[in-house]
Amino acid sequence: MKELFGSPGTKSGLVLRIGQSLFAASSIGIMASASGFSTTTAFCYLIASMGLQFLWSFGLACIDVHALKFNKDLHNQIIVSLFVVGDWVTATLSLAASCSSAGVAVLFTKDTDICKVETNFSCNMFQISIAFAFASWSLLAVSSYVMFWLLASI
Repeated sequence: MKELFGSPGTKSGLVLRIGQSLFAASSIGIMASASGFSTTTAFCYLIASMGLQFLWSFGLACIDVHALKFNKDLHNQIIVSLFVVGDWVTATLSLAASCSSAGVAVLFTKDTDICKVETNFSCNMFQISIAFAFASWSLLAVSSYVMFWLLASI
């Protein structure tokens, strides 16, 4: 079987999962520390979605570390099928949360004067958190794509 970049149990897969975890955790940390985030449902949804993505990616990173340490092969049809479904679910939720939060951030900064009028909103921190969420999603999209092709090749 051909070895794909980012497949489970490889160093490249571990790097992708660690990157996803770090960007998701950064997005959560920045959004949670921003004042006024809890008044907007989209921002709360972003935190929940990034929390799920962090747990999923960190869990798979631990599995990758175990597979690399003990030289295990994770290219099993059942395991890869679970990874595909999990990646696609978390990718869909993460993209939806990132896009809805970005829409609200654009509304706040460009279409209304909420960021200028409301002093308790941290609009710049909202934007940074959303950028980290999109970065996390983009790494997850690569993983999802690789898992799909890996499943097709098994």
